[in-house]
Amino acid sequence: MKQGRRCRLLVAGVAICSVALVASEYLGHSFRSPRATLMLAGTIVCSFSLLLAAIDRRPRSAVDRQIVVGDDTGRIESVLDGTERPAAGYILSSGRRGDDTESAGGYERVDDGSAGTVVRLADGGGATRVRRDELRYLGGVADLSAVLAEPEVDRAILAFSGPDRTAFFGALSTCRRHGISVAASRECADAVLTKGSDGDTVEVDVEPWDRRSRVLKCLFDKTFALAGLAASAPILLAVAVAIKLDSPGPVLYSQDRTAMFGETFRIYKFRSMVTDAETESGARLSDEDAGDVDPRVTRVGRVLRRTHLDELPQLLSILTGDMSVVGPRPERPAIDAEIDAAVAGWPRRWFVKPGLTGLAQVNDVSSVNPELKLRYDVEYIRRRSFALDVRIVLEQLRTVLTDVYRVF
Repeated sequence: MKQGRRCRLLVAGVAICSVALVASEYLGHSFRSPRATLMLAGTIVCSFSLLLAAIDRRPRSAVDRQIVVGDDTGRIESVLDGTERPAAGYILSSGRRGDDTESAGGYERVDDGSAGTVVRLADGGGATRVRRDELRYLGGVADLSAVLAEPEVDRAILAFSGPDRTAFFGALSTCRRHGISVAASRECADAVLTKGSDGDTVEVDVEPWDRRSRVLKCLFDKTFALAGLAASAPILLAVAVAIKLDSPGPVLYSQDRTAMFGETFRIYKFRSMVTDAETESGARLSDEDAGDVDPRVTRVGRVLRRTHLDELPQLLSILTGDMSVVGPRPERPAIDAEIDAAVAGWPRRWFVKPGLTGLAQVNDVSSVNPELKLRYDVEYIRRRSFALDVRIVLEQLRTVLTDVYRVF
């Protein structure tokens, strides 16, 4: 617990005790202290508590509350030149901390005894000062979590050369876990949800939903998943038997899918294709998504896909917290990378948990049309509410029941 918070809790406790003593003096006769003394002591303690809390809330010096995270010292300098707030230090994505000399992203950092930091280029070129004398090298991305845990850090600027899913989105995820506000260079603005600008950087909306919305959504997810698994138990058994009788191979198959901030999780579905369907062709969208016939899909698989019953095992992913009932549909990392290279802003879908259904799905839009799908997904993130989730779920259930009726 941070020192300021401990002080506030201590003084607040004393204040509460003082008020309780005053109240007990008026309501009972167990205490014989003069009322005026008790009231004066309580007033002093309460006033001191409020004063201490106000002092602790005052903004600390901006010098020791902001850090820069990047993969290139030149870009770090450029970003810092464009912001008015100074920084306490910087982190390089491939750096190490602890020695007098560290290797970092093609550079060699050498402490020359002066106030500044000197970087010698790996090819033997001349030394270049990274930044003015207030900037300190704090380590590599592996050190980011420890640096953000320090109470004096409350903001991070991401100065990466590109928004890759490992370093850039990994840093975003770490900042989110620590409750740190984030800004990113404008070169990466298409890959993030923004909520304003600050000079040459944009403020990143790392948590687009408030705490109340997140708690309500979590409760809805767990309740829906439990009820869905209980209600569909006979269907799950019947589907499993049908798959085993139709073609050789396992009943379920699993794939890695993209989760929040470019991370991955394991998803399970009823097998609707022949075994090892992607061994030769690799990961690709099914021809059925575009309305064509996919020869890899089995007879039972076609029925499962048309009725959406192949998605039922994903209720387990919702129950474990990997997915939500409503959200952007997760894609395979290889397909995500292909779409990301072709569609600007595709990673903005990664700022919320992926879902079993979503606004794009109920509007019959798939990854075959990624631009339109992205617009629906971002619209959902911006408009998200409990009422919208319920409407999407009801519309999806109506679609499933209609498709089941048409098939059977």
